[in-house]
Amino acid sequence: MNKISIAIDGYSACGKSTLAKALAHDLGYTYIDTGAMYRAVTLFALRNNWLSETGVEADKLIAALADLTIDFEINTVENKQNTRLNGSVVEKEIRSLEIANWVSKVASIAAVRRHLVAMQQAMAKAGGVVMDGRDIGTVVMPNAQLKLFMTASPEVRAQRRFLEMQAKGESASLEEILENQRQRDYTDTHRETDPLRQAEDAIVLDNSNLTQAEQLGFVLKRVKELLN
Repeated sequence: MNKISIAIDGYSACGKSTLAKALAHDLGYTYIDTGAMYRAVTLFALRNNWLSETGVEADKLIAALADLTIDFEINTVENKQNTRLNGSVVEKEIRSLEIANWVSKVASIAAVRRHLVAMQQAMAKAGGVVMDGRDIGTVVMPNAQLKLFMTASPEVRAQRRFLEMQAKGESASLEEILENQRQRDYTDTHRETDPLRQAEDAIVLDNSNLTQAEQLGFVLKRVKELLN
């Protein structure tokens, strides 16, 4: 077994993307940020005024999915991966609190999930990928050789997101972020289509008190065991 597929699921602000990026870098694998894909669809709906107090205009969004393109590019200047929506970089826009407040509602639309899952499975077909999200080990890559389910206390996750947004110059209170995460956790775990749940063969990684280096070391040890 030369390369394996790694599926990382878990709650919001658990550091899934940070760990996935580090793993992909160390292993020379492809990183696929499925959360960014759902955020990009949410941004697309927002730009078209399909999000309002009454909810998501799902019919209009679904009708436009066939013309929607989402991909990733490497920013060689900043040494990071950028998300592109219809050919334009939208990395900063999709990380806003406004998008965070809507993304779970958009992601709960069955047709949106089916469309993006098909895209994600096509991206992962060649293997040697690290993919993170909410339904990777249960739906997108059920046959992944290594599955992780990440969690941490709500307060720890909110504090992490708060510091991240502060570093980017974005304004939001810790209370707003904590409430947003509670709502997202509920929506993610209670939606009818592909809810967030731990795969039976997933390894639970509670990183409430772990550093990024400790998390990476923990997973790299599991990868080494699988490859040997």
